[in-house]
Amino acid sequence: MGAKECIAGGRAVLGIEFGSTRIKAVLVDENNQPIASGAHDWENRLENGIWTYSLEDIWSGLQDCYRKLTEDVQEQYGEKLTKLGAIGFSAMMHGYMAFNEKDELMVPFRTWRNTITEEASNKLTELFRYHIPQRWTIAHLYQAILNGEEHVADLKFVITLAGYIHWRLTGEKIVGVGEASGMFPIDIATGQFNEKMIAQFNEAVAKKGYAWKVQEVLPAVNTAGQQAGVLTAEGVKLLDPTGTLEAGVPVCPAEGDAGTGMAATNSVAKRTGNVSAGTSVFGMIVLEKELSKVYDAIDLVTTPDGSLVAMVHCNNCTSDLNAWVNLFKEYSELMGQKVDMNELYGNLYRKALEGDDDCGGLLAYNYFSGEHVTGFNEGRPLFVRTPDAKFNLANFMRVHLFTSLGALKTGFDILFREEEVQVDEILGHGGLFKTKGVGQSVLAAAMNAPVSVMETAGEGGAWGIALLASYMVNKEAGESLARFLNSKVFAGQKGEKLDPAQKDVEGFDAFMKRYSAGLAIERAAVESI
Repeated sequence: MGAKECIAGGRAVLGIEFGSTRIKAVLVDENNQPIASGAHDWENRLENGIWTYSLEDIWSGLQDCYRKLTEDVQEQYGEKLTKLGAIGFSAMMHGYMAFNEKDELMVPFRTWRNTITEEASNKLTELFRYHIPQRWTIAHLYQAILNGEEHVADLKFVITLAGYIHWRLTGEKIVGVGEASGMFPIDIATGQFNEKMIAQFNEAVAKKGYAWKVQEVLPAVNTAGQQAGVLTAEGVKLLDPTGTLEAGVPVCPAEGDAGTGMAATNSVAKRTGNVSAGTSVFGMIVLEKELSKVYDAIDLVTTPDGSLVAMVHCNNCTSDLNAWVNLFKEYSELMGQKVDMNELYGNLYRKALEGDDDCGGLLAYNYFSGEHVTGFNEGRPLFVRTPDAKFNLANFMRVHLFTSLGALKTGFDILFREEEVQVDEILGHGGLFKTKGVGQSVLAAAMNAPVSVMETAGEGGAWGIALLASYMVNKEAGESLARFLNSKVFAGQKGEKLDPAQKDVEGFDAFMKRYSAGLAIERAAVESI
């Protein structure tokens, strides 16, 4: 009854996130708990060497996702969704959408997945003395300039996918500071784009004679809690072609999936961190101070409320592990056994806990693709052992769990050992943590820090952006985002905290020595096969 009344009274809050394979909508009640959802599956496509989604993909996907949400609301509560308390939009970060003065998209949307900006990334990193990953919007723009692409002269506005959705639905060219931090470096003191670096960029391209300056084509930057417009009548038509939803809904700043992941795991306060581990893996720690120097392995972004965050982003995590589990599935079926995949994963993962601390001398690399952190443009999955290594099932599963976090550990060792970054707790979420206690204990060993897994960690970024929209309309005067999450979202939530076992920490360190030394084997495989 509470959820039904919340919906009927127009107090429910909606979050919609565009992930790489799914668009998801989550509706939350006044206690910030999910009460309805909808989803639409989609895939990027490779066109003329560019990973992209079409505008038709974007809008048809959004409308289908929203329609499925309204159907869920109708089925569960017998209510039409006519009013909302607030709404927020999020998407995978980075990428490049370039528009002219007629608001026309001039080149196909270039997603974060493209690795076509290496020259721009290197030159901007040197110019700014600040790491600019290939995925960032400014790297895409500068690469287009270096390539002499004709559309750059007509540029009026550049934006990310989340910012594009927000703009079309509200008329406002505004992104959240977390999303903005994946477009162009942020000055942590002001919460805005770094003015010194803006001047450096403008000077670097001055000879081109463009009619625009970079600050003129970037969106405005808002911090979590600020209102970034309202859903317009035109926006309603794009979201809900039936026109059932009323216009005027307050909209929070558009955020990226990193920011929504931080909100969904309650890791926006300093000295907190989170690791998302599935097909790929990335980890983030909210810093107490700036790093002492630039590291290629470390990206610097911000929380939705503007605190500096160190991110280690790795392309490979569980794909090779999944391939081996599927091999065991094939064997089981060959022997006439019916296989429940959840049971198979659970049994194999738990078997890893019986292995030797250092995996018995076994070595594996999970590189389906290249891995920037360790310097690979391509990958070859490998399993390697010496004749006297302890080759058994427990060690075999253990080494594949360890190597799924090997590149991540390489990046985090820079933070922990060279920069002496402190973290009180890390939140784990994603497929690696589905089997209770296993992925959690491996991550705790890798990070040498306590790891918690919350029951709600599976709700994902759509819930995270719903929380940010809720914070905008429901926060008390002076209430920080961290306090709001602690007191109004996660208070009393069940979660299991696991401290690292010293023998596992020592075992992972021993494995990492083998992992680092063996990278030459991986390099030879890339060159030879």
